[in-house]
Amino acid sequence: MNNNLKRVLEDARENKRAVGHFNIANLEVLRGIFNATKKLNLPVVIGVSEGERDFIGIKQSVALVKSLREEFDYPIFINADHTYSFERVKEAIDAGFDSVIFDGAKLPMEENIKITKECVDYARSVNPDVLIEAELGYIGQSSKLLDEVPEGVSLDQLTTPEDAKRFVDETGVDLFSPSVGNIHGMLKNVSNPNLNIDRIKEIREAVNVPLVLHGGSGISDDNFKEAVEAGISLIHISTELRVAYKEALEKSLRENPDEVAPYRIMKPVVSAVEEKVNQRLRLFNGIN
Repeated sequence: MNNNLKRVLEDARENKRAVGHFNIANLEVLRGIFNATKKLNLPVVIGVSEGERDFIGIKQSVALVKSLREEFDYPIFINADHTYSFERVKEAIDAGFDSVIFDGAKLPMEENIKITKECVDYARSVNPDVLIEAELGYIGQSSKLLDEVPEGVSLDQLTTPEDAKRFVDETGVDLFSPSVGNIHGMLKNVSNPNLNIDRIKEIREAVNVPLVLHGGSGISDDNFKEAVEAGISLIHISTELRVAYKEALEKSLRENPDEVAPYRIMKPVVSAVEEKVNQRLRLFNGIN
């Protein structure tokens, strides 16, 4: 299979499909994701935020994912999700990540462009195969259950096609993440706000790199389908997996109060993650 992330995403862009990006904080979640994607024979990107890679270990994160890629000759990739400084971007590139996101969404545009360009230049000098993604437009930062739209997020101030083109042209990023009505986290009891599909189409026409949708948890199935058709090539899911993980773990502990073997306790947790990933990958790729 194709083990080059850039080609995988370009293929998704050309064929109006989306690659799934799922975050992990431990081996059980990684196993659930890999089980699902391998059964569907689809590529997948594993994400680790700054907090997640601090917990797992930055080199250990890379080793876990690359061990699966090498053993099974499978297109599974690792991304350093939401990285907030050049120093930590450099750290991830040096550790062997396939892609790194510099998140300067809260910065003034000029500063965001400047630091993003530094990240791109460093990646090119070390390993041209490492992809750099950047964000323009603030959508929040936490993958958690929310009572309301995150503070500081305005669903009326979306990324414009003009700003998107300027940003991509001046930075040379490989992947671009705009604000198109998406938010990080998942609203309790209701679907997240609808995406602005027309804006996705406009940005897709304005830039010549794959578009990334962050904050995928909580978006309706129909909205996902429209977004992929409009030009989204990579979709991030985190909160949904965390919820599935927690609920399955709580149930396993309730139903097996005397069990102390972690691998037995965690088996239904892996299955719950696998089921959620299976649902999302089928949706992103038009599989019934």
